[in-house]
Amino acid sequence: MNRKFPLAILVAAALTAGGCHKSASMADQYSGSVPADRQYNLMLTSVASADSILHYIAERDTLEIVTPETELQRSWETAVAFCGTIHCEVISSSITMRTANSVPTGSIALRVVPEELKTLLGQLEKLGKIAKHSTEREDKTTAVIDTDAKIKNLTAFRDNLRAMLAKPSAKVSDLVEIQKQLADTQADLDSDTAQRKVLANETEKIAVQISFRVEETGKKSGGFSEIANALRESGVVLGGSTASLITTIVAIIPWLILIVPALWMMRGVWARLKLRRRQNIAL
Repeated sequence: MNRKFPLAILVAAALTAGGCHKSASMADQYSGSVPADRQYNLMLTSVASADSILHYIAERDTLEIVTPETELQRSWETAVAFCGTIHCEVISSSITMRTANSVPTGSIALRVVPEELKTLLGQLEKLGKIAKHSTEREDKTTAVIDTDAKIKNLTAFRDNLRAMLAKPSAKVSDLVEIQKQLADTQADLDSDTAQRKVLANETEKIAVQISFRVEETGKKSGGFSEIANALRESGVVLGGSTASLITTIVAIIPWLILIVPALWMMRGVWARLKLRRRQNIAL
């Protein structure tokens, strides 16, 4: 018979003995000997305690800031530097310069404590026009409570295993099994502890995603500006048409190598046929 199951049962019994005794004491305390009005008040107190559970909320704010192209890099650098002056942590940041096919952009991902969010938003308003600001919230209360309960139970289980391991009367086979259980329990405990740190980071700080883009100047209207816009557009059209023509010519060249000699041969054959026909008519 596998010795793992009796060992697990003994450990579980050791963990739950204290809890069962406490529950039984509470049941005796609030039994029928308590007056009905007192029982009703206890029920109301229990409901009120359940409603007052601390909620763990993960918040994420997304902002889009529009700045002149000449100010984009300065605004981006100022935002990164300002985060270091408050309770704020920069997770990632990037900026791209203007190229032939793209305009400059910038982005910053950071986490800030809720008390400093208003200060951060006030600074961002000075760096450009906030074109977009959206907020998302997710309730992580259940995940936090479940993880805390797992950590508490695993910690108690680990401590009991260590106590059993320290007993001099333990058999060698039991010691091997306890060591295995202890290693597995510690691995689970480390995993849940790491998950709890992630949840704490999500619920104790607000995630803020900031993107910077340049403002669109638009086309100027009136006078020579319209002529300039028309010439610019016509140049684009002409360039596109020329490119299409070149592509078509390049695609036809391989066929011309075959078609031109064939036409030349057909022309010679046709000439000889006409000559023979004339000779036949003369005869």
